[in-house]
Amino acid sequence: MKRSFCCALLLIPAAFFVFAPRAAAQNPCEALAKLKLTGATISSATLVPAGTFKPPTFPGAPPFPYALPAFCRVQGVATPTTDSNIRFEVWLPASNWNGKFNQVGNGGFAGSIPLTAMAAPLIRGYATAGTDDGHEAFFTDASWAVGHPEKLIDFAYRAVHETSVQAKAIISAFYGKEPADSYFVGCSDGGREALMEAQRYPNDFIGIVAGAPANSWTRLLATAVWVEQAVRNDTGSVLSPAKLSVLQKAAVASCDKLDGVPDDILENPNLCHFDPVVVQCKSGDGPDCLTAAQVRAAKKIYQGPRNPRTHKQVFPGYAPGTEAIPINWPVWLTGGPNPQQLPLAWLFGNSFFGNIIFNDPHWDFRTLNFDSHIKLADENAGFIGCENPNLTPFKARGGKLIQFHGWGDAAIPPQSSIDYFKSVQARMKGGTAGFYRLFMVPGLSHCSDGIGATEFGQAPSPTADPAHDYLSALDRWVKDGIAPDSFIATGTVPGDPAKTKMTHLLCPYPQVARYKGSGDIHDAASFVCRASRH
Repeated sequence: MKRSFCCALLLIPAAFFVFAPRAAAQNPCEALAKLKLTGATISSATLVPAGTFKPPTFPGAPPFPYALPAFCRVQGVATPTTDSNIRFEVWLPASNWNGKFNQVGNGGFAGSIPLTAMAAPLIRGYATAGTDDGHEAFFTDASWAVGHPEKLIDFAYRAVHETSVQAKAIISAFYGKEPADSYFVGCSDGGREALMEAQRYPNDFIGIVAGAPANSWTRLLATAVWVEQAVRNDTGSVLSPAKLSVLQKAAVASCDKLDGVPDDILENPNLCHFDPVVVQCKSGDGPDCLTAAQVRAAKKIYQGPRNPRTHKQVFPGYAPGTEAIPINWPVWLTGGPNPQQLPLAWLFGNSFFGNIIFNDPHWDFRTLNFDSHIKLADENAGFIGCENPNLTPFKARGGKLIQFHGWGDAAIPPQSSIDYFKSVQARMKGGTAGFYRLFMVPGLSHCSDGIGATEFGQAPSPTADPAHDYLSALDRWVKDGIAPDSFIATGTVPGDPAKTKMTHLLCPYPQVARYKGSGDIHDAASFVCRASRH
């Protein structure tokens, strides 16, 4: 796919400000309501006292987990086209600003401003911002795109860029100076947004964290339909949570020994060539085996979609070893105990092809052709993806990129991150170690949770340790030139009712954590980063 890339950061002239900011002096929050922006308007600017912020909620939603410090809450709308309505918020610490900016990403098809994600950087002293990507809807719903090509472009890349431009202008007006460094952190669709920024707008952010990026959008959602066909087209192929437990137990038993550590976690599932036929029932059905139809469905999920004409891989399949974890295959791919609750991947795939590709809300997933329809999707919506391996402009301006992906991800096949990383390595002269590192996380589900030691990330602490926290590691890489050679994830020992704490070493791909031969297997200190055997 050919794409045009813009590398110039749009600067807002001081003449557009109603008030002239004093050098390095903070202005009143309420005055920002009168700030004139190019291509955007501010609807409100309110000083929020410490501990009082409560975001909008809905029945069944978890309580907001943070007590926020006092901050200036700026709400605005960007309108780069006549059909654009990009809502955004910028939060500005009322005191103790660290001089930096951290924009956060969305999930799914977006549709709301990620307020919870904005909390952690604010607590750490960052000015922060987020956007709804130009529409209001539930995150699995793409019906807003029907008849609105400009809104689809806003979702694809324009909304995040516009928000960064407007946020920096607001930050400059409030504090009297520009942020010293600007970072972007996102996972899932936010990971896609992160890579999109590095590729299309390399001057927006000096540091980027891309978690489990959905960067091959059309192929990913084709994979969702592939899984739905595998599970629903074949009579008796439904994989219940009980059957998934049989599958996961067999996969782990078959492959756990390959990493030399019997811990019920697969360090590198790529080494695992598990064939579910080993748990196929000898006759009929039973609680400890899979029917032939269920084995066929599992094989298709592991395999991923293939072009029926060329037999080439359309997109990677899913890794073995975490199938039965409730937030994995049951939520995303096969369905849980409640048959009325469809797997999220099915909802995404049907909404994408039904609304964006075929403009038919009644489109039937059974009709998807993995040859001609994939080509059609790439032609009509390929610009949502960000697979360009040329990160030369981002590298040249000193940009740093940390990417991570969980091996237990049941939303976005983890191999897709490895494939993109390898494509960048092949394209870039001089290698990637100086500016781009990928970390594959054993047991990690989609962006968070999972099995074993999977907790690391953007902790809400100004003194977070770079060894455990990717934002701190990114900041140190940008400021001091110290690249992250590893992370230490924390969690609990799998299957232990006492929930004993454990740590694990995360290594930059293609290295993996190798056991030293002695010491506690649930202690990161017992491991060292070494090249994978695969």
